[in-house]
Amino acid sequence: MSVPETSHEAWLAKAENDLLNIENNLAAAEVPWDTVCFHAQQATEKLLKGFLVFHGQIPARTHDLIVLLTACVQIDQELGDLEGDCRLLTYFAVAVRYPSDIFEPGEEDSRPLFEAAQRVRKEILARLPA
Repeated sequence: MSVPETSHEAWLAKAENDLLNIENNLAAAEVPWDTVCFHAQQATEKLLKGFLVFHGQIPARTHDLIVLLTACVQIDQELGDLEGDCRLLTYFAVAVRYPSDIFEPGEEDSRPLFEAAQRVRKEILARLPA
């Protein structure tokens, strides 16, 4: 299915699956913190893309949340308040997917990302029909 044929509901459902993945991992005895970070970024990306699709736009094929947020802000300026969260989350689109000698996220990195994704979710869903 190509992006123009995808409904905003499909994007939101995928975002909910990413958030569910985080919740399930947080309930586990051993938490894969890199996975929590990655899915927080992915959920946010899909939420922003869902918002754009709802408004008849074709979202950019990017993991850069600032690019996506900029397009969303052209529709609703108040979404600009999410810039800090999106900047933080963008780093985790790729950085945690592969082994790194420089950075391996822990709980102190991951929980704030989940909270950031939840804030984005709240703001996006408040602007879409139930």
